Amino acid sequence: MIHIIILNIFTENSIIFKYSELTFNMLLDMKRKDIDIPTCVHCKNSNGKGLLCCLPESDKQLLSENKCHRYYKKGEVIFLEGNHANGIFCLYKGKVKLVKLGKEGKEQIVRLSKEGDILGYRSLLSADVYQATAVALDDSYICHISKDIFLQTIKSNPTLSFEIIQLLSSDLKNAEQHLINFTQKTVKERISEAILLLASTFGYLIDGKTINIKMNRSEIAEMASTTTESAIRTLSALQEEGMISLNGKYIVIHNMKELIRSTHVND
Repeated sequence: MIHIIILNIFTENSIIFKYSELTFNMLLDMKRKDIDIPTCVHCKNSNGKGLLCCLPESDKQLLSENKCHRYYKKGEVIFLEGNHANGIFCLYKGKVKLVKLGKEGKEQIVRLSKEGDILGYRSLLSADVYQATAVALDDSYICHISKDIFLQTIKSNPTLSFEIIQLLSSDLKNAEQHLINFTQKTVKERISEAILLLASTFGYLIDGKTINIKMNRSEIAEMASTTTESAIRTLSALQEEGMISLNGKYIVIHNMKELIRSTHVND
């Protein structure tokens, strides 16, 4: 038996360490989860859409030489709201949600991230603490680039600086839209928009209808700023109207046109 410290209990303002024992078999299983992460130059996510894709090969190589990576199991915390940023995270493989804790510990999903997205940049650039907690929605492989290396790269690359300005502008636009949705839209409209956001972010399975992410009812409620009970009732109503069907934790879209229309019930 090997004694190992596992960071597995989190509170809003502190981290509590709990001791646990892992057998050799469990450790070997964790090791088998590791995969070869390519350099930033040869990354599969370098498709021209990622933030770092604008960098010249020399800068990508610098990031590669100074980055590290880690495997996160589904449900594992990547960084915690209130902690200070010491670098940025780049999602190589997997899916991540960013959540904020409200009153009485209720979670609110404020953002979803897919492969190729970066996390933690706003807190890093503003020298502030993380404003949300990042949690793996799926088993994920994530690279970490240190604060010093990332800031050095920004200073030497005007194109990257401009890309970051555009990204921050998009974040502000989305935050404003979310505020409008919360104050002016019905639960049905917000649930429909949440489903469309899942589809646009993660795409579909091979059938072209099933959204490529498993989400439980409480998580959908957190996206739409409503209760789990209201989310269940609304999803059932959308299913009865033939817009979607529910296959376990998967959502299948059958009538995209009507689903889009349902986001503007009061228009």
